[in-house]
Amino acid sequence: MREQLNNIKLEAEKKLNEAGSLAELESIRLQYLGKKGELTAVLRGMGQLTPEERPLTGQLANEIRSFIESMLEEKTKILQEKDRQARLGKETIDVTMPGRRRFLGKKHPLSIVLDEIKEVFIGLGYEIAEGPEVELDYYNFEALNIPAGHPARDTQDTFFINGDILLRSQTSPVQIRVMEKKKPPIKIICPGRVYRSDAVDATHSPIFHQVEGLVVDRGVTMGDLTGTLQLFARRLFGENTRIRLRPHHFQFTEPSAEVDVSCWACGGKGCRICKDAGWIEILGAGMVHPNVLKYGGIDPKEYSGFAFGLGVERVAMCKFNIDDMRLLYENDMRFLRQF
Repeated sequence: MREQLNNIKLEAEKKLNEAGSLAELESIRLQYLGKKGELTAVLRGMGQLTPEERPLTGQLANEIRSFIESMLEEKTKILQEKDRQARLGKETIDVTMPGRRRFLGKKHPLSIVLDEIKEVFIGLGYEIAEGPEVELDYYNFEALNIPAGHPARDTQDTFFINGDILLRSQTSPVQIRVMEKKKPPIKIICPGRVYRSDAVDATHSPIFHQVEGLVVDRGVTMGDLTGTLQLFARRLFGENTRIRLRPHHFQFTEPSAEVDVSCWACGGKGCRICKDAGWIEILGAGMVHPNVLKYGGIDPKEYSGFAFGLGVERVAMCKFNIDDMRLLYENDMRFLRQF
Protein backbone atom coordinates (compact mmCIF):
# COMPACT_ATOMS: atom_id res chain seq x y z
CA MET A 1 0.00 0.00 0.00
CA ARG A 2 2.93 2.34 0.71
CA GLU A 3 4.19 1.73 -2.83
CA GLN A 4 0.73 2.51 -4.18
CA LEU A 5 0.69 5.78 -2.27
CA ASN A 6 4.10 6.79 -3.64
CA ASN A 7 2.94 6.03 -7.18
CA ILE A 8 -0.13 8.26 -6.60
CA LYS A 9 2.15 11.07 -5.49
CA LEU A 10 4.39 10.78 -8.55
CA GLU A 11 1.45 10.62 -10.97
CA ALA A 12 -0.33 13.56 -9.35
CA GLU A 13 2.85 15.64 -9.35
CA LYS A 14 3.42 14.98 -13.04
CA LYS A 15 -0.15 15.82 -14.03
CA LEU A 16 -0.19 19.00 -11.93
CA ASN A 17 3.03 20.22 -13.56
CA GLU A 18 1.56 19.59 -17.02
CA ALA A 19 -1.88 21.12 -16.27
CA GLY A 20 -2.59 24.17 -18.44
CA SER A 21 -6.00 25.35 -17.22
CA LEU A 22 -8.09 25.72 -14.09
CA ALA A 23 -10.50 23.14 -15.47
CA GLU A 24 -7.68 20.55 -15.65
CA LEU A 25 -6.70 21.34 -12.06
CA GLU A 26 -10.24 20.67 -10.90
CA SER A 27 -10.26 17.38 -12.78
CA ILE A 28 -6.98 16.33 -11.11
CA ARG A 29 -8.31 17.30 -7.69
CA LEU A 30 -11.35 15.12 -8.14
CA GLN A 31 -9.22 12.23 -9.51
CA TYR A 32 -7.08 12.05 -6.38
CA LEU A 33 -8.84 13.87 -3.54
CA GLY A 34 -12.51 13.57 -4.45
CA LYS A 35 -14.94 11.22 -2.67
CA LYS A 36 -14.21 8.60 -5.29
CA GLY A 37 -10.60 9.63 -5.83
CA GLU A 38 -7.57 7.30 -5.85
CA LEU A 39 -6.08 8.58 -2.59
CA THR A 40 -9.46 8.39 -0.87
CA ALA A 41 -9.87 4.78 -2.05
CA VAL A 42 -6.48 3.83 -0.58
CA LEU A 43 -7.37 5.40 2.77
CA ARG A 44 -10.60 3.40 2.89
CA GLY A 45 -8.58 0.19 2.57
CA MET A 46 -6.39 0.89 5.60
CA GLY A 47 -8.64 -1.29 7.73
CA GLN A 48 -6.97 -4.33 6.14
CA LEU A 49 -3.52 -3.33 7.45
CA THR A 50 -1.94 -4.64 10.63
CA PRO A 51 -1.94 -2.37 13.68
CA GLU A 52 1.80 -1.81 13.18
CA GLU A 53 1.49 -0.72 9.51
CA ARG A 54 -1.60 1.44 9.97
CA PRO A 55 0.02 4.51 11.68
CA LEU A 56 2.93 4.67 9.24
CA THR A 57 0.70 4.29 6.21
CA GLY A 58 -1.77 6.89 7.55
CA GLN A 59 1.05 9.37 8.12
CA LEU A 60 2.33 8.83 4.56
CA ALA A 61 -1.18 9.24 3.14
CA ASN A 62 -1.66 12.53 5.00
CA GLU A 63 1.70 13.80 3.76
CA ILE A 64 0.75 12.97 0.18
CA ARG A 65 -2.65 14.66 0.58
CA SER A 66 -0.94 17.79 1.94
CA PHE A 67 1.56 17.66 -0.92
CA ILE A 68 -1.16 17.44 -3.57
CA GLU A 69 -3.26 20.20 -1.94
CA SER A 70 -0.20 22.46 -1.74
CA MET A 71 0.63 21.89 -5.40
CA LEU A 72 -3.02 22.52 -6.35
CA GLU A 73 -3.01 25.83 -4.51
CA GLU A 74 0.28 26.96 -6.01
CA LYS A 75 -0.68 25.91 -9.53
CA THR A 76 -4.08 27.61 -9.17
CA LYS A 77 -2.42 30.94 -8.38
CA ILE A 78 -0.10 30.59 -11.37
CA LEU A 79 -2.94 29.81 -13.80
CA GLN A 80 -5.19 32.57 -12.39
CA GLU A 81 -2.44 35.12 -12.91
CA LYS A 82 -1.90 33.77 -16.42
CA ASP A 83 -5.62 34.16 -17.19
CA ARG A 84 -5.62 37.70 -15.75
CA GLN A 85 -2.70 38.73 -17.94
CA ALA A 86 -4.43 37.23 -20.97
CA ARG A 87 -7.62 39.17 -20.24
CA LEU A 88 -5.68 42.39 -19.76
CA GLY A 89 -4.10 41.85 -23.16
CA LYS A 90 -7.49 41.39 -24.81
CA GLU A 91 -9.35 44.09 -22.86
CA THR A 92 -6.96 46.95 -23.40
CA ILE A 93 -8.64 50.33 -22.84
CA ASP A 94 -7.92 53.11 -25.29
CA VAL A 95 -7.64 56.09 -22.92
CA THR A 96 -7.54 58.48 -25.89
CA MET A 97 -11.16 57.70 -26.85
CA PRO A 98 -13.68 60.36 -25.80
CA GLY A 99 -16.00 59.36 -22.95
CA ARG A 100 -19.75 59.28 -23.11
CA ARG A 101 -21.28 62.57 -22.04
CA ARG A 102 -23.57 62.24 -19.03
CA PHE A 103 -26.37 64.77 -18.99
CA LEU A 104 -27.35 66.29 -15.67
CA GLY A 105 -31.04 66.33 -14.84
CA LYS A 106 -33.03 69.55 -14.63
CA LYS A 107 -36.23 70.55 -12.93
CA HIS A 108 -39.42 70.08 -14.90
CA PRO A 109 -41.12 73.41 -15.75
CA LEU A 110 -44.07 72.44 -13.52
CA SER A 111 -41.67 71.81 -10.62
CA ILE A 112 -39.96 75.15 -11.27
CA VAL A 113 -43.27 77.05 -11.07
CA LEU A 114 -44.56 75.04 -8.10
CA ASP A 115 -41.36 75.67 -6.14
CA GLU A 116 -41.60 79.39 -6.86
CA ILE A 117 -45.21 79.48 -5.66
CA LYS A 118 -44.27 77.59 -2.48
CA GLU A 119 -41.36 79.94 -1.83
CA VAL A 120 -43.58 83.01 -2.08
CA PHE A 121 -46.21 81.75 0.36
CA ILE A 122 -43.79 80.12 2.79
CA GLY A 123 -42.13 83.53 2.98
CA LEU A 124 -45.52 84.95 3.96
CA GLY A 125 -45.86 82.49 6.82
CA TYR A 126 -48.06 79.90 5.10
CA GLU A 127 -47.77 76.18 5.82
CA ILE A 128 -48.00 73.43 3.20
CA ALA A 129 -50.87 70.99 3.70
CA GLU A 130 -51.54 67.77 1.80
CA GLY A 131 -54.49 65.43 1.48
CA PRO A 132 -55.54 62.24 -0.33
CA GLU A 133 -56.01 62.19 -4.09
CA VAL A 134 -58.65 59.46 -3.70
CA GLU A 135 -61.26 61.46 -1.85
CA LEU A 136 -64.74 61.16 -0.34
CA ASP A 137 -67.70 62.86 -1.99
CA TYR A 138 -68.32 64.68 1.31
CA TYR A 139 -64.98 66.51 1.27
CA ASN A 140 -64.88 67.10 -2.49
CA PHE A 141 -68.43 68.48 -2.75
CA GLU A 142 -70.73 68.43 0.28
CA ALA A 143 -68.41 70.24 2.70
CA LEU A 144 -67.60 72.81 0.01
CA ASN A 145 -71.24 73.88 -0.17
CA ILE A 146 -71.96 71.79 -3.28
CA PRO A 147 -74.79 69.42 -2.25
CA ALA A 148 -75.94 66.41 -4.26
CA GLY A 149 -77.79 67.44 -7.41
CA HIS A 150 -76.24 70.93 -7.52
CA PRO A 151 -75.44 72.04 -11.11
CA ALA A 152 -71.90 73.02 -10.05
CA ARG A 153 -71.07 69.32 -9.96
CA ASP A 154 -71.78 68.99 -13.68
CA THR A 155 -68.94 71.31 -14.61
CA GLN A 156 -66.31 69.17 -12.87
CA ASP A 157 -66.62 65.93 -14.92
CA THR A 158 -65.52 63.87 -11.95
CA PHE A 159 -63.97 60.39 -11.97
CA PHE A 160 -66.14 58.40 -9.53
CA ILE A 161 -64.84 55.10 -8.17
CA ASN A 162 -68.21 54.38 -6.56
CA GLY A 163 -71.07 56.49 -5.23
CA ASP A 164 -69.05 57.94 -2.33
CA ILE A 165 -65.41 57.69 -3.45
CA LEU A 166 -63.83 59.66 -6.29
CA LEU A 167 -60.59 61.11 -7.61
CA ARG A 168 -60.53 64.64 -6.25
CA SER A 169 -61.45 67.26 -8.83
CA GLN A 170 -59.77 70.06 -6.85
CA THR A 171 -57.40 70.47 -3.91
CA SER A 172 -60.08 72.33 -1.92
CA PRO A 173 -60.98 69.21 0.18
CA VAL A 174 -57.66 69.68 1.97
CA GLN A 175 -58.98 72.96 3.35
CA ILE A 176 -61.91 71.20 5.08
CA ARG A 177 -59.63 68.48 6.48
CA VAL A 178 -57.29 71.12 7.91
CA MET A 179 -60.12 73.17 9.45
CA GLU A 180 -61.51 70.04 11.11
CA LYS A 181 -58.19 69.38 12.83
CA LYS A 182 -56.81 72.87 13.46
CA LYS A 183 -58.26 75.95 15.10
CA PRO A 184 -57.67 79.44 13.61
CA PRO A 185 -55.48 81.21 12.81
CA ILE A 186 -54.96 79.08 9.67
CA LYS A 187 -52.63 79.99 6.78
CA ILE A 188 -52.04 77.14 4.35
CA ILE A 189 -51.47 76.32 0.70
CA CYS A 190 -52.46 72.92 -0.67
CA PRO A 191 -50.52 71.87 -3.79
CA GLY A 192 -51.26 68.59 -5.56
CA ARG A 193 -52.65 66.61 -8.47
CA VAL A 194 -56.33 66.73 -9.37
CA TYR A 195 -58.42 64.76 -11.87
CA ARG A 196 -61.24 65.69 -14.23
CA SER A 197 -62.72 63.82 -17.16
CA ASP A 198 -61.54 66.28 -19.79
CA ALA A 199 -60.56 65.40 -23.35
CA VAL A 200 -56.85 65.92 -23.99
CA ASP A 201 -56.10 68.99 -26.10
CA ALA A 202 -53.81 72.02 -26.08
CA THR A 203 -55.41 73.49 -22.94
CA HIS A 204 -56.99 70.49 -21.14
CA SER A 205 -55.79 67.30 -19.47
CA PRO A 206 -57.54 64.71 -17.26
CA ILE A 207 -54.66 65.09 -14.77
CA PHE A 208 -53.27 68.46 -13.79
CA HIS A 209 -51.98 70.37 -10.75
CA GLN A 210 -53.53 72.99 -8.51
CA VAL A 211 -52.48 75.12 -5.56
CA GLU A 212 -55.21 76.15 -3.14
CA GLY A 213 -54.72 78.80 -0.49
CA LEU A 214 -56.69 79.34 2.71
CA VAL A 215 -56.50 81.97 5.46
CA VAL A 216 -58.92 81.93 8.41
CA ASP A 217 -58.72 84.28 11.36
CA ARG A 218 -60.61 87.06 13.09
CA GLY A 219 -61.17 90.15 10.96
CA VAL A 220 -59.94 88.75 7.60
CA THR A 221 -61.28 90.93 4.74
CA MET A 222 -61.38 91.11 0.96
CA GLY A 223 -58.67 93.76 1.27
CA ASP A 224 -56.35 91.16 2.82
CA LEU A 225 -57.03 88.84 -0.11
CA THR A 226 -56.34 91.57 -2.67
CA GLY A 227 -53.08 92.59 -0.99
CA THR A 228 -51.90 88.98 -0.77
CA LEU A 229 -52.62 88.28 -4.44
CA GLN A 230 -50.97 91.54 -5.51
CA LEU A 231 -47.80 90.60 -3.63
CA PHE A 232 -47.91 87.06 -5.02
CA ALA A 233 -48.28 88.32 -8.62
CA ARG A 234 -45.35 90.69 -8.28
CA ARG A 235 -43.08 88.02 -6.82
CA LEU A 236 -44.00 85.52 -9.54
CA PHE A 237 -44.31 87.70 -12.65
CA GLY A 238 -42.31 90.84 -11.88
CA GLU A 239 -42.47 93.95 -9.69
CA ASN A 240 -44.50 95.96 -12.20
CA THR A 241 -47.31 93.38 -12.38
CA ARG A 242 -50.82 94.57 -11.52
CA ILE A 243 -53.89 92.48 -10.73
CA ARG A 244 -57.55 92.88 -11.61
CA LEU A 245 -60.51 91.23 -9.85
CA ARG A 246 -63.66 90.51 -11.86
CA PRO A 247 -66.92 89.42 -10.16
CA HIS A 248 -67.60 85.71 -10.53
CA HIS A 249 -69.44 82.89 -8.76
CA PHE A 250 -67.88 79.98 -6.88
CA GLN A 251 -70.09 77.88 -4.66
CA PHE A 252 -67.57 77.81 -1.81
CA THR A 253 -66.75 81.56 -1.66
CA GLU A 254 -68.91 84.69 -1.30
CA PRO A 255 -68.11 87.18 -2.73
CA SER A 256 -66.04 85.53 -5.48
CA ALA A 257 -63.74 86.85 -8.18
CA GLU A 258 -61.68 85.82 -11.17
CA VAL A 259 -58.19 87.30 -10.86
CA ASP A 260 -56.20 88.59 -13.84
CA VAL A 261 -52.61 89.81 -13.95
CA SER A 262 -51.28 92.45 -16.30
CA CYS A 263 -49.37 90.89 -19.19
CA TRP A 264 -45.70 90.66 -18.26
CA ALA A 265 -44.66 90.75 -21.91
CA CYS A 266 -46.33 94.03 -22.91
CA GLY A 267 -47.13 95.59 -19.53
CA GLY A 268 -50.84 95.68 -20.29
CA LYS A 269 -50.63 97.35 -23.72
CA GLY A 270 -51.76 94.26 -25.63
CA CYS A 271 -49.71 91.66 -27.48
CA ARG A 272 -49.78 88.14 -28.89
CA ILE A 273 -49.31 86.51 -25.47
CA CYS A 274 -52.32 88.23 -23.87
CA LYS A 275 -54.26 88.20 -27.15
CA ASP A 276 -54.23 92.02 -27.17
CA ALA A 277 -56.28 92.13 -23.94
CA GLY A 278 -53.46 93.38 -21.74
CA TRP A 279 -54.58 90.97 -18.98
CA ILE A 280 -54.15 87.24 -18.37
CA GLU A 281 -56.48 85.23 -16.11
CA ILE A 282 -54.55 83.02 -13.65
CA LEU A 283 -56.73 82.17 -10.64
CA GLY A 284 -60.03 82.32 -8.82
CA ALA A 285 -60.53 83.64 -5.29
CA GLY A 286 -63.02 84.94 -2.76
CA MET A 287 -64.10 85.08 0.86
CA VAL A 288 -64.78 81.66 2.36
CA HIS A 289 -68.53 80.96 2.38
CA PRO A 290 -70.00 80.76 5.92
CA ASN A 291 -71.37 77.27 5.20
CA VAL A 292 -67.85 76.05 4.35
CA LEU A 293 -66.56 77.41 7.67
CA LYS A 294 -69.36 75.58 9.45
CA TYR A 295 -68.48 72.30 7.73
CA GLY A 296 -64.92 72.84 8.92
CA GLY A 297 -66.12 73.27 12.50
CA ILE A 298 -65.42 77.01 12.63
CA ASP A 299 -67.93 79.62 13.77
CA PRO A 300 -68.48 82.10 10.87
CA LYS A 301 -69.77 84.73 13.33
CA GLU A 302 -66.36 84.81 15.01
CA TYR A 303 -64.02 84.06 12.12
CA SER A 304 -63.75 84.93 8.44
CA GLY A 305 -61.35 83.86 5.77
CA PHE A 306 -60.33 84.00 2.14
CA ALA A 307 -59.39 81.28 -0.32
CA PHE A 308 -57.82 81.18 -3.76
CA GLY A 309 -56.89 78.52 -6.29
CA LEU A 310 -54.71 78.44 -9.36
CA GLY A 311 -53.68 75.87 -11.94
CA VAL A 312 -49.93 75.22 -12.01
CA GLU A 313 -50.02 74.24 -15.70
CA ARG A 314 -51.74 77.49 -16.63
CA VAL A 315 -49.17 79.57 -14.74
CA ALA A 316 -46.30 77.60 -16.31
CA MET A 317 -47.77 78.05 -19.79
CA CYS A 318 -48.14 81.78 -19.21
CA LYS A 319 -44.74 82.21 -17.57
CA PHE A 320 -42.79 80.25 -20.21
CA ASN A 321 -44.98 81.16 -23.21
CA ILE A 322 -46.02 77.53 -23.86
CA ASP A 323 -48.95 77.19 -26.24
CA ASP A 324 -49.76 73.48 -25.80
CA MET A 325 -50.25 71.83 -22.39
CA ARG A 326 -49.41 68.41 -23.85
CA LEU A 327 -45.77 69.45 -24.14
CA LEU A 328 -45.57 69.38 -20.33
CA TYR A 329 -46.38 65.67 -20.21
CA GLU A 330 -44.66 64.15 -23.26
CA ASN A 331 -41.14 63.98 -21.72
CA ASP A 332 -39.55 65.29 -24.90
CA MET A 333 -36.00 66.20 -23.83
CA ARG A 334 -35.67 68.73 -26.67
CA PHE A 335 -38.50 70.67 -25.01
CA LEU A 336 -37.55 70.12 -21.35
CA ARG A 337 -33.90 71.16 -21.76
CA GLN A 338 -35.04 74.72 -22.48
CA PHE A 339 -35.93 75.35 -18.84
